[in-house]
Amino acid sequence: MIEFLFTQYKDYSNFLIALELIAVVFGVVSVLFARKNNILVYPTGLVSTILYVYILFEFQLYGDLIINFYYTIMSFLGWYLWSKTKNGADEFPISTINRKEILISMLIFIITLTFVVLVYHFFGKFTHWTAYVDALTTGLFFVGMWLMAKRKIENWILWIIADAISIPLYFYKGLTFSSFQFILFTIIAILGYKEWKRFLQTTI
Repeated sequence: MIEFLFTQYKDYSNFLIALELIAVVFGVVSVLFARKNNILVYPTGLVSTILYVYILFEFQLYGDLIINFYYTIMSFLGWYLWSKTKNGADEFPISTINRKEILISMLIFIITLTFVVLVYHFFGKFTHWTAYVDALTTGLFFVGMWLMAKRKIENWILWIIADAISIPLYFYKGLTFSSFQFILFTIIAILGYKEWKRFLQTTI
Protein backbone atom coordinates (compact mmCIF):
# COMPACT_ATOMS: atom_id res chain seq x y z
CA MET A 1 0.00 0.00 0.00
CA ILE A 2 2.76 2.44 0.97
CA GLU A 3 4.71 1.56 -2.17
CA PHE A 4 1.57 2.22 -4.26
CA LEU A 5 1.05 5.64 -2.68
CA PHE A 6 4.63 6.84 -3.01
CA THR A 7 5.99 5.00 -6.05
CA GLN A 8 5.89 8.18 -8.17
CA TYR A 9 8.49 9.80 -5.92
CA LYS A 10 11.22 7.44 -7.12
CA ASP A 11 11.80 9.75 -10.11
CA TYR A 12 11.75 13.00 -8.11
CA SER A 13 14.78 14.79 -6.74
CA ASN A 14 15.25 14.93 -2.97
CA PHE A 15 15.16 18.71 -3.30
CA LEU A 16 11.63 18.72 -4.76
CA ILE A 17 10.40 16.16 -2.22
CA ALA A 18 11.77 18.28 0.64
CA LEU A 19 10.17 21.43 -0.78
CA GLU A 20 6.79 19.70 -1.09
CA LEU A 21 6.98 18.45 2.51
CA ILE A 22 7.84 21.94 3.81
CA ALA A 23 5.03 23.46 1.72
CA VAL A 24 2.57 20.88 3.07
CA VAL A 25 3.54 21.52 6.72
CA PHE A 26 3.22 25.29 6.39
CA GLY A 27 -0.02 24.88 4.44
CA VAL A 28 -1.60 22.79 7.20
CA VAL A 29 -0.36 25.17 9.91
CA SER A 30 -1.81 28.09 7.95
CA VAL A 31 -5.27 26.51 7.72
CA LEU A 32 -5.18 25.72 11.45
CA PHE A 33 -4.54 29.42 12.12
CA ALA A 34 -7.43 30.29 9.75
CA ARG A 35 -9.75 28.02 11.73
CA LYS A 36 -8.83 29.96 14.89
CA ASN A 37 -9.34 33.31 13.11
CA ASN A 38 -5.66 34.08 13.73
CA ILE A 39 -3.83 36.51 11.45
CA LEU A 40 -0.81 34.17 11.38
CA VAL A 41 -2.75 32.31 8.68
CA TYR A 42 -1.16 34.69 6.19
CA PRO A 43 2.61 34.66 6.91
CA THR A 44 2.59 30.87 7.31
CA GLY A 45 0.46 30.50 4.21
CA LEU A 46 2.86 32.63 2.20
CA VAL A 47 5.69 30.17 2.82
CA SER A 48 3.53 27.36 1.45
CA THR A 49 2.16 29.20 -1.59
CA ILE A 50 5.54 30.57 -2.70
CA LEU A 51 7.08 27.09 -2.51
CA TYR A 52 4.17 25.62 -4.45
CA VAL A 53 4.56 28.20 -7.21
CA TYR A 54 8.05 26.80 -7.82
CA ILE A 55 7.05 23.14 -7.39
CA LEU A 56 4.07 23.39 -9.74
CA PHE A 57 6.13 25.22 -12.34
CA GLU A 58 8.53 22.28 -12.30
CA PHE A 59 5.61 19.88 -12.80
CA GLN A 60 4.04 22.11 -15.49
CA LEU A 61 0.75 22.24 -13.55
CA TYR A 62 -0.12 25.73 -14.67
CA GLY A 63 -3.66 25.91 -13.28
CA ASP A 64 -2.42 25.01 -9.80
CA LEU A 65 0.51 27.38 -10.24
CA ILE A 66 -1.93 30.23 -11.01
CA ILE A 67 -3.89 29.34 -7.86
CA ASN A 68 -0.83 29.61 -5.66
CA PHE A 69 0.42 32.78 -7.32
CA TYR A 70 -3.02 34.28 -6.65
CA TYR A 71 -2.91 32.95 -3.07
CA THR A 72 0.39 34.75 -2.59
CA ILE A 73 -1.06 38.06 -3.73
CA MET A 74 -4.31 37.60 -1.76
CA SER A 75 -2.34 36.63 1.35
CA PHE A 76 -0.78 40.09 1.41
CA LEU A 77 -4.24 41.66 0.93
CA GLY A 78 -5.80 39.43 3.61
CA TRP A 79 -2.93 40.15 6.00
CA TYR A 80 -3.58 43.87 5.52
CA LEU A 81 -7.38 43.61 5.94
CA TRP A 82 -7.21 41.33 8.98
CA SER A 83 -4.75 43.69 10.67
CA LYS A 84 -7.07 46.70 10.33
CA THR A 85 -8.94 47.76 13.45
CA LYS A 86 -11.60 50.35 14.17
CA ASN A 87 -12.29 51.58 17.70
CA GLY A 88 -10.25 48.70 19.09
CA ALA A 89 -12.14 46.01 17.15
CA ASP A 90 -11.50 44.21 13.86
CA GLU A 91 -12.62 46.34 10.94
CA PHE A 92 -13.43 43.16 9.03
CA PRO A 93 -14.91 40.71 11.58
CA ILE A 94 -16.34 37.28 10.77
CA SER A 95 -19.62 37.79 8.90
CA THR A 96 -21.88 36.30 6.24
CA ILE A 97 -21.83 37.15 2.56
CA ASN A 98 -24.22 39.80 1.22
CA ARG A 99 -25.87 40.10 -2.20
CA LYS A 100 -23.18 42.35 -3.64
CA GLU A 101 -20.46 39.93 -2.54
CA ILE A 102 -22.35 37.00 -4.08
CA LEU A 103 -22.31 38.81 -7.43
CA ILE A 104 -18.60 39.63 -7.05
CA SER A 105 -17.90 35.98 -6.17
CA MET A 106 -19.72 34.79 -9.30
CA LEU A 107 -17.77 37.27 -11.39
CA ILE A 108 -14.44 36.13 -9.91
CA PHE A 109 -15.38 32.51 -10.60
CA ILE A 110 -16.34 33.14 -14.24
CA ILE A 111 -13.27 35.28 -14.98
CA THR A 112 -10.96 32.75 -13.30
CA LEU A 113 -12.49 29.81 -15.14
CA THR A 114 -12.16 31.60 -18.48
CA PHE A 115 -8.57 32.65 -17.79
CA VAL A 116 -7.44 29.15 -16.76
CA VAL A 117 -9.05 27.60 -19.84
CA LEU A 118 -7.21 30.09 -22.04
CA VAL A 119 -3.91 29.37 -20.27
CA TYR A 120 -4.31 25.62 -20.77
CA HIS A 121 -5.17 26.11 -24.43
CA PHE A 122 -2.16 28.41 -24.88
CA PHE A 123 0.22 25.82 -23.43
CA GLY A 124 -1.54 22.97 -25.25
CA LYS A 125 -2.42 21.28 -21.95
CA PHE A 126 -6.19 21.02 -22.38
CA THR A 127 -5.89 17.40 -23.47
CA HIS A 128 -6.92 15.50 -20.33
CA TRP A 129 -9.84 15.37 -17.91
CA THR A 130 -7.60 16.70 -15.12
CA ALA A 131 -7.40 20.05 -16.93
CA TYR A 132 -11.19 20.48 -16.69
CA VAL A 133 -11.22 19.58 -13.00
CA ASP A 134 -8.22 21.84 -12.42
CA ALA A 135 -10.06 24.77 -14.04
CA LEU A 136 -13.08 24.15 -11.77
CA THR A 137 -11.07 23.93 -8.55
CA THR A 138 -9.07 27.01 -9.52
CA GLY A 139 -12.29 29.01 -9.79
CA LEU A 140 -13.52 27.71 -6.43
CA PHE A 141 -10.19 28.39 -4.72
CA PHE A 142 -10.01 31.93 -6.13
CA VAL A 143 -13.43 32.81 -4.73
CA GLY A 144 -12.67 31.05 -1.44
CA MET A 145 -9.46 33.02 -0.95
CA TRP A 146 -11.21 36.32 -1.66
CA LEU A 147 -13.99 35.50 0.81
CA MET A 148 -11.42 34.49 3.44
CA ALA A 149 -9.64 37.82 3.05
CA LYS A 150 -13.02 39.46 3.73
CA ARG A 151 -13.59 37.08 6.69
CA LYS A 152 -16.80 35.67 5.20
CA ILE A 153 -17.87 32.36 6.74
CA GLU A 154 -18.89 31.03 3.31
CA ASN A 155 -15.21 30.76 2.36
CA TRP A 156 -15.12 27.47 4.30
CA ILE A 157 -17.88 25.94 2.16
CA LEU A 158 -15.85 26.56 -1.00
CA TRP A 159 -12.68 25.22 0.64
CA ILE A 160 -14.52 22.03 1.66
CA ILE A 161 -15.77 21.39 -1.89
CA ALA A 162 -12.53 22.28 -3.67
CA ASP A 163 -10.28 20.49 -1.15
CA ALA A 164 -12.35 17.30 -1.40
CA ILE A 165 -12.08 17.37 -5.21
CA SER A 166 -8.32 17.96 -4.96
CA ILE A 167 -7.62 14.84 -2.88
CA PRO A 168 -7.84 12.32 -5.76
CA LEU A 169 -6.73 14.93 -8.30
CA TYR A 170 -3.35 15.56 -6.64
CA PHE A 171 -2.77 11.85 -6.07
CA TYR A 172 -3.39 11.24 -9.76
CA LYS A 173 -0.96 14.04 -10.61
CA GLY A 174 1.76 12.30 -8.60
CA LEU A 175 1.84 14.61 -5.57
CA THR A 176 0.86 12.17 -2.82
CA PHE A 177 2.00 14.35 0.09
CA SER A 178 -0.14 17.18 -1.29
CA SER A 179 -3.07 14.78 -1.64
CA PHE A 180 -2.77 13.94 2.06
CA GLN A 181 -2.57 17.66 2.75
CA PHE A 182 -5.95 18.14 1.07
CA ILE A 183 -7.45 15.41 3.26
CA LEU A 184 -6.34 17.44 6.29
CA PHE A 185 -7.53 20.65 4.62
CA THR A 186 -11.01 19.18 4.12
CA ILE A 187 -11.26 18.10 7.75
CA ILE A 188 -9.94 21.42 9.05
CA ALA A 189 -12.27 23.36 6.73
CA ILE A 190 -15.28 21.49 8.15
CA LEU A 191 -14.08 22.27 11.68
CA GLY A 192 -13.33 25.88 10.69
CA TYR A 193 -16.84 26.37 9.35
CA LYS A 194 -18.35 24.99 12.55
CA GLU A 195 -16.09 27.16 14.72
CA TRP A 196 -16.82 30.36 12.77
CA LYS A 197 -20.55 29.51 12.82
CA ARG A 198 -20.46 29.16 16.62
CA PHE A 199 -18.68 32.51 16.83
CA LEU A 200 -21.36 34.18 14.70
CA GLN A 201 -24.13 32.66 16.82
CA THR A 202 -22.58 34.09 19.99
CA THR A 203 -22.26 37.58 18.50
CA ILE A 204 -25.78 37.89 17.06
